[in-house]
Amino acid sequence: LPCPRPRSAWLFFACACGRFNFCYGYEARTIDLPGCNLFFKSQQKPAHRIMSSGVGAPDTAGSGAPEAEACPYLDTINRTLLDFDFEPSCSVTLESGPHVYGCLVCGKFFRGRGRSTPAYTHSVDTGHAVYVHLTRGTFHCLPDDYIVTDPSLADISAALHPTYTEADIRDLDGNSALARDLFGRRYLPGFVGLNNLNKTDYINATVQALAHVRPLRDYFLKLGGGATVSGGSSGTNGAGAGSKKKRKRDDNKSGPIKPISTDPSTHSDLAQCFGELIRKMWSDERFKATVDPHMFVQAVSAASKKRYHIGRQAEAGEFLAWLLHQLHVGIGGGRKAGSSIIHGVFQGTVEVTIRQRKKGENGDGIGDDDDRAGSDDEETIKAKEAERERKKAEAEREVVIDETTMDTQFLQLTLDIPEKPLFKDADGGLVIPQEPLVSVISKFDGTSFSDAIGRGGVAQKRRYRLRKLPNYLVLHLTRFKKNEFTVEKNPTIVSFPIKNLDLSQYVIQREGGEKETPPTEQEVRTMGVKDLKKLLARHGRSDIAQSMVEKSELVEACVDFVTKSLPDMLADKYDLVANITHHIPAEVGREEQRDLLQEGSYHCHVQHKGTGQWYDIQDLHVEETMPQLIGVSESYVLIFERKGLA
Repeated sequence: LPCPRPRSAWLFFACACGRFNFCYGYEARTIDLPGCNLFFKSQQKPAHRIMSSGVGAPDTAGSGAPEAEACPYLDTINRTLLDFDFEPSCSVTLESGPHVYGCLVCGKFFRGRGRSTPAYTHSVDTGHAVYVHLTRGTFHCLPDDYIVTDPSLADISAALHPTYTEADIRDLDGNSALARDLFGRRYLPGFVGLNNLNKTDYINATVQALAHVRPLRDYFLKLGGGATVSGGSSGTNGAGAGSKKKRKRDDNKSGPIKPISTDPSTHSDLAQCFGELIRKMWSDERFKATVDPHMFVQAVSAASKKRYHIGRQAEAGEFLAWLLHQLHVGIGGGRKAGSSIIHGVFQGTVEVTIRQRKKGENGDGIGDDDDRAGSDDEETIKAKEAERERKKAEAEREVVIDETTMDTQFLQLTLDIPEKPLFKDADGGLVIPQEPLVSVISKFDGTSFSDAIGRGGVAQKRRYRLRKLPNYLVLHLTRFKKNEFTVEKNPTIVSFPIKNLDLSQYVIQREGGEKETPPTEQEVRTMGVKDLKKLLARHGRSDIAQSMVEKSELVEACVDFVTKSLPDMLADKYDLVANITHHIPAEVGREEQRDLLQEGSYHCHVQHKGTGQWYDIQDLHVEETMPQLIGVSESYVLIFERKGLA
């Protein structure tokens, strides 16, 4: 057998023909015998490094590339101990960096592979010879330090850095086949549990919801192989992210959509960790049926300066808003609307009208007279009250209201839930009311004004008019309110439809503007290639034209899109994609006052598009659920998909 560490001694090797080959140290003597599949090169490589020309070795003759090397220690790899979900940092020095290797025998991580490095020392002390570079994914044999190439290592590469082809991404939603891990446990890719690292369930629920937003998921899946993909819906590359020019808040200037290109190597650490987590969640070649979001949680803690940290619960709605902004900036998004995939998927436009009193016109000084009892007689007091009321009425008639109207973009809409009742039932519990979503969303009907507090504590009246809805609409129901003592939760159940949520009555066109109507089939057939691509891009379906080569194929695809999908998209109807709920144990709040936010936990409901089955995911627990139960749950964050996009 080959010696694992060649020394200055005679080594003998048995060949398949029954004869023996010999060498002295690194000076191997080449002996070519008829029928032998094993040979050694002299004065080039260590004697124990076997060059295989048999099955599995690629043919590199005449190509100038180095010959494929088969390592004799591949049978020592223990795949059951491998876990690539943790941060790539050395287990000895605790250093992290680009050159950290994982031992494929014991599963530990070590830095470097040269002499005096932890990885080299570990290989000499324990005899563990096979390592993988945790960043590049290359395999090495230590302490001899040569690259190992073998087709049997493909499953380890897939578990370390999953990659997806265009065909794989297209088939994800329709795939209902269960995958199997090394321990025989079955799981459905995309519907796997995430480990709770101590009160990080709000992060898990948010990631589960975003992992089922198809354009966002596809964008990060394509980055698995380091490819450059289209990342936005506008003609900017994010170079003006640091510009101090005032942003023009006008969605009429969007024009034709021009996708931008982004290099994954330039993404922020948070965006890279998020993409890696999404790719592992949808992989069907994992060694275990669950995913540990350790790297992503650490990146979140660092990017938020420990605002969202392990061991401290937070609101999922606020975290989702923060995460979307960080991902937008992290992948190169700028101030201009539509400069990243985040804006292209979630961004809409709302017109805000603000009314407030002008400074110095609020009737200050009225009613400041001394009204202490006994200072004047009764008739004098009545006269002063009448005079004060007269001055107050005159001030109200003379007050000047300053009204401003502006367009602003949003990534999610915040809805206020009616206050919970003060009365209790016969058992001492609160009477939990129910409100339909249409009454809660009336805040954006375009006619009613709601009270708000502006900058400097100025009282305002605000009216909201939706001008443009995004393809994926995020609704945040404000359930938690903080006071001086604790955090209160509103248990009101907001009921909503799972399918065909009609929001067309809330989208108000501008004066003189008309609602867009789909072109006819004859008009589509007379369009040129550029016009057809502009039509698809304007409605967020540029992916249809990417696989088309001939114009006839593109025309037929556009006709099918215009006749089947576009009418539903223009109707502003939505189907539910994900639902994040907050659950409180039954005993919380009964005996003593406790923090409901810290004691509760988050769930996420997501649907499998291929089978129509809904799943309730809480950390590591994944189970089927009925859609009738989703609409009556304590929903906290809702994500809807525009009909016709699928």
